[in-house]
Amino acid sequence: MTINKRLPTAIVLLGLLFLLIQYGGRVLTFLVLQAVIAAALVEFYNLAARKKLHPQKILGIILALCLGLAFFFRAEVQFELALFGVLFLTGVYCLFSFTRVEHLPYFFQSVAVTFFGAVYLGFTLNHFFLIRFEWGPFYVYFLCSIICLGDTGAYYLGKLLGRRKMTPLASPNKTWEGSAGGILFGVLGAWAARQILLPDANLWRALLIGALVHAVAQMSDPLESLFKRAVGVKDSSNILPGHGGFLDRMDSFVLAAPFFYFLLRYFWK
Repeated sequence: MTINKRLPTAIVLLGLLFLLIQYGGRVLTFLVLQAVIAAALVEFYNLAARKKLHPQKILGIILALCLGLAFFFRAEVQFELALFGVLFLTGVYCLFSFTRVEHLPYFFQSVAVTFFGAVYLGFTLNHFFLIRFEWGPFYVYFLCSIICLGDTGAYYLGKLLGRRKMTPLASPNKTWEGSAGGILFGVLGAWAARQILLPDANLWRALLIGALVHAVAQMSDPLESLFKRAVGVKDSSNILPGHGGFLDRMDSFVLAAPFFYFLLRYFWK
């Protein structure tokens, strides 16, 4: 994909993302985040549908929103209640939707992929909301700096020096040399963000978090790629010109965002 197609989309997305992170209130940020999660979830379910797994898209979006509400009303709603609500809704839906014998052959995979998708994206990506409103916008930039600079380093150093395949089935082009470069540049991203945005933060702790977070991101990315490889497609959709779909853009953050949040919560201070 040429840079002429990728660059305009990237500029628009980055501009909107900055405005949302820096100036968006709780309600607006929550609503936009749920819309992005829903879009990525639909793309995930479309992949599953190609394998005839019969995902229940509407149910999945409702389940993801229920999980999201637990993050929004964190002080009032315990996560255990939200998880029970998700299980309860799934059970009720199944009882009244799978009503014919013809439904039974795909019942297991339909429920499993629907529930997994909601948790895979609804639980993980809502940690952005916690990072933004428990820690502040600079910590979101800190995370993005690690991921974006690390991914750039992994790509270019992998192309230049890559020899040994890292995940040959999920991402054949990823190499251990590129992985090392990604972690190195992830640390560089953490250093730059710390110097500019968080000068009072402990330097060595910030650098260690940069290395750990990008290592996790390198697991998150090929995990998403496995779903696409199983279906035989390169991108989850083409809704974002030059960048594929929302699921493609969020792949590194799916595991990295919650991991980063828990590092902040238990290790940062």
